[in-house]
Amino acid sequence: MFRGTVHPGERSHPGRNFRRTLALGAVLLVGAGVAVTLSSTANAATTLGASAAASGRYFGTAVNSGKLSDSTYSTILAREFNMVTPENEMKWDATEPSRGSFNFTNADAIVSRATSIGAKMRGHTLVWHSQLPSWVSSISTASDLTTVMHNHINGVMSHYKGKIYAWDVVNEAFADGSSSLRSSIWTQRLGNNTSWIEDAFRTARAADPAAKLCYNDYNTDNWTDAKTQGVYNMVKDFKTRGVPIDCVGFQSHFNSNSPVPSNYQTTLANFAALGVDVQITELDIEGSGTAQANNYSNVVKACLAVSRCAGITVWGIRDSDSWRSSATPLLFDANGNKKPAYDAVLTALNGGTPVSPSPTTASPSPSVSPSASPSPSPSRTVTPTTPPPTGVPGTCSATYQLVNSWQGGFQGQVTVQNNGSTTMNGWTVALALPSGVSLSQIWSGVSTGTSGNVTVKNASYNGTIPGNGSTVFGFVANGSSSPAPTASCTTP
Repeated sequence: MFRGTVHPGERSHPGRNFRRTLALGAVLLVGAGVAVTLSSTANAATTLGASAAASGRYFGTAVNSGKLSDSTYSTILAREFNMVTPENEMKWDATEPSRGSFNFTNADAIVSRATSIGAKMRGHTLVWHSQLPSWVSSISTASDLTTVMHNHINGVMSHYKGKIYAWDVVNEAFADGSSSLRSSIWTQRLGNNTSWIEDAFRTARAADPAAKLCYNDYNTDNWTDAKTQGVYNMVKDFKTRGVPIDCVGFQSHFNSNSPVPSNYQTTLANFAALGVDVQITELDIEGSGTAQANNYSNVVKACLAVSRCAGITVWGIRDSDSWRSSATPLLFDANGNKKPAYDAVLTALNGGTPVSPSPTTASPSPSVSPSASPSPSPSRTVTPTTPPPTGVPGTCSATYQLVNSWQGGFQGQVTVQNNGSTTMNGWTVALALPSGVSLSQIWSGVSTGTSGNVTVKNASYNGTIPGNGSTVFGFVANGSSSPAPTASCTTP
C-alpha cells in the first residue's frame, strides 16, 4: 500500500511482447503457469485479463468478500480479471484469530467466486508483522513462535492446497529506507536476520509443492534504493543456496510524492535475472486523466518488456473500493465506468493497438459503503502512536493508534482490551472522528456511520475475547490525522 516514500524504478531493457494465436477460445499461460479460458477469439483483446493472457500473463485485482453481492462490482470482476487476491480475508487475524482455531469462511467465498469465473488465486499473506491477532504478538519465546509460524503456514496452505497459484509467504519484512529487516515480533524473537524468512519458505514448499512462493514488499520499485537492494541481496542469497523462492512481488503504490521511477523496468529485469518471476501485486496510481493514464501505461509496458513478469494485480476495482479512495487511484470510477487509465492499460497490453470498447458496466448498482460492508486494508507498515486508552474499567477499553498518514488521509488501528478475568462475548466501540474526517474503509469490525460518532461492533470472528486478552480492528480515513480520533468500548 501507499507509504509516502519514494518508489523504485526501471532501466531501459529490451522488450518483448509474447503475443500468441488464440485458438479454440483458450490460451495457455506458459510464462505464468496459469490456464485461462476465453469465451471467444473476438473478445480476446477487449478485456484486461484476455489481453494479458495473449502475452502469457495475467491481469488481476484485489477482492473484498463483502462486496461480492454488489452487481456492478461482480460484473466487472467476472468480465475483466483472470487473477484474484483477497484483500484481508487470508491474513492471520482473519484465518487464525485464536491459536489453532482457523476460520476460512470469507476467504472461501472469494476462492469460490474466482473459480466460478475461471480466475486463479494469489494467496495474501502468510507471515507478516501487521494484522496479527494479539495472541501471536504476546508470544515470548523463539521456539514457541517458530512452532506457531509453522502451524499457521501448514494450516492455511493445507486448506487451500492445489487452489492457489502463488502465495505471498512473507510480506514487508524490510525496513523503509534501509537494507535491513524491520523490527517486529519476528526479528525480536527469531533474530534480526533472514533465517526465519528462509524457514517460512521451506515450510511453505513442503505444505504445497505446486504453489509459487513469493516475497512481497512495498517501496522496492526504485533500483537504487537501499530497501530494494536489501531485498535483492536476500533473494540472490536464497537462490544461490537453494531456498525455495519462486517470485518477488512489487506492491507499486504510486502517488505524486512517489511517482513511477524511471528505472522501474530495470528493477523488474534485475530481479528476474536471479531466476525468479516478478509480479506487480498491489498496483494503484494516484491521479486522473492523461497523467494517470500515462503512468499506468508505463507500468504495463515495463512488465511486458520483462519476460519473467508474470502479471499485474491492481489493488481494487473501482475508485470507491480503494483503501485511498480520495486519490482516485484505480481503473474504474465509483460508478464502474472505465477511466482513461483503463484505456491506456488495455492499449499497452495489446501492444499499442487500441481496441473497440467492451460494455462499461452491466446494471450498475450503488457502491457498497464502508458502513454497509467493512473493507479490508492493503498491507501497510504499523507505526504505533501512544494515545491514552479510554473505556469502562473492569470490562473493556479501546486504544487508538495512528498507523500511517499521507496527504488527505491516514490509517488508524484500535485495540479492544478485555480488562476482566472472564471471557467477553461481543464488544462495541464508540469511535469519535474529528470534524472533516470520514471513514473510507474498515476491517475486522462492522461500522455504522462514516463521520462524526461512528459505532463499530465486532466482526463474526473476533467478538469473543478471553480474560485479559485483546483484539484489533483497523480503518482508513479521509482527512487529517490530527487531532486524533478517540475511542471507548462497551460490552453487551
